[in-house]
Order: sequence, then structure tokens, then C-alpha cells
Amino acid sequence: MKARLPQGMGKGPAASKDMLRQVQKMQQDMEAMQEELNHREYEISAGGGVCKIVISGEKEIKSIELTPEIVDPDDIETLQDILVAGVNEAIKRVEETASSEMAKLTGGLNLPGLF
Repeated sequence: MKARLPQGMGKGPAASKDMLRQVQKMQQDMEAMQEELNHREYEISAGGGVCKIVISGEKEIKSIELTPEIVDPDDIETLQDILVAGVNEAIKRVEETASSEMAKLTGGLNLPGLF
């Protein structure tokens, strides 16, 4: 049984060169996008705005800002919970943005391990 190539996917060296060029362009575009994503910063708010976290595209926490009312020496658990939730949300936002932006470049192809 022979597999049929989609229309426009001809045989021969010219088709192979075109496909190779397209793959190389996609790779260059993905590298440029990854570089841009790494330099982005995201600001996430947690706990109803009592905690603000700034994270880079490389998932490095840049700053954490707390409002004074959240700092209660008798209730450290709430502060800890808010910090954990905020950091987790920040990481999730970076990953979702990277995945979404890369999907635009790859046309939705799932290329595991690339981002």
C-alpha cells in the first residue's frame, strides 16, 4: 500500500529543498520567539490583590510585593498559602503564554520538548 502525499508535496529534490527551507524558517522563528518570551515579564495578583508577583519568561521570580494587612504574625499559614498560589499561577501563566505563542508559529503541531 502506497501512502499519498498531500497536494503540493511533490517528489524530488526541489520539493525536499522547499520543505527543508520551511523547517529551517520555522526553527529560526521558534528560536526568536523563545528569546522574546524569555525576556517578557508577567505580573500576577493573588489573594485578592494583597500579593503581587513579577516573574520572567524564564520562570524566575523578580519580585513579590505584599500589602501590610496580609502580614499577620498570628496567621502565617494564610500568607504562605497566598504566596504558593501566586507563584504557581505565575508559572502557569508563563507556560500557557509560551505554549500559545509557539502554537501560532507551528500551526498547532505538537512538537514535544521544544518549549
